[in-house]
Amino acid sequence: MNKVILIGRLTKDIELRKTQSGMSYARFTVAVNRRFKSKDQQGQDADFISCIAWEKRAETMYQYLGKGSQVGIEGRIQTGSYDRDGQKVYTTDIVVENFDFLESRSQRAQTSAQNQPYFEPSSQPDLSSSTSSYDDDYDSEPILDIASDDLPF
Repeated sequence: MNKVILIGRLTKDIELRKTQSGMSYARFTVAVNRRFKSKDQQGQDADFISCIAWEKRAETMYQYLGKGSQVGIEGRIQTGSYDRDGQKVYTTDIVVENFDFLESRSQRAQTSAQNQPYFEPSSQPDLSSSTSSYDDDYDSEPILDIASDDLPF
């Protein structure tokens, strides 16, 4: 079974494109919280997941969602590859099969107005030397707010 469910926020506005045959599609990135607990510390980080939507889904997402919008995505993992300057490049995307709006436009506007970064760069732990594990007792998950311009791209 190949099934993925994500809840996160769009890292930028969605761009709608067309294939040569005229099919609509949209590629976008969703920032998703990841909690961790190591020997010395616990905290959170964000993963940036590449997604692609086709046809009506792409058009609807383009019309109603923008940078910072919270969205629930259900889909599947799809891998691929292509050649760039003689080197093989491998890709992994989530193909959107279903999605949900998780906040209203007014809620999104209010969140954007607060303009609080999701995480402070200085508070990010060095995970290269630690072992991470999921903490089942972690009670509260902060709201993911990436509407600020502090994104790495």
